[in-house]
Amino acid sequence: QVQLVESGGGLVQPGGSLRLSCVASGFTVSTYHMNWYRQAPGKERELVATINSFGVGINHAESVQGRFTISRDIGKNTVYLQMNSLKREDTAVYYCNTFRGRNYWGRGTQVTVSS
Repeated sequence: QVQLVESGGGLVQPGGSLRLSCVASGFTVSTYHMNWYRQAPGKERELVATINSFGVGINHAESVQGRFTISRDIGKNTVYLQMNSLKREDTAVYYCNTFRGRNYWGRGTQVTVSS
């Protein structure tokens, strides 16, 4: 059974950092693309970053270029999103996702950037 569990969100001041984690079970993260999405209030869900099966990370959202980094730890079967220089507009619920015949989603973790 595929499960994705996110953690690491919270309240942070502008300019601060957070590292989100996504622990996967039921499959190995190195065998599939893994994605981080986010959804801000009143907005559509947005693809933020992907790490492919070769371990290469790609930032999709132009607004996070140079600030966010996706990575994985195969031994822990976990995918991370390191977020630096956070801005108020990064406030959103962040979701871990993979596609294995259908989309699988975690429940999300709230990130709030505010002073």
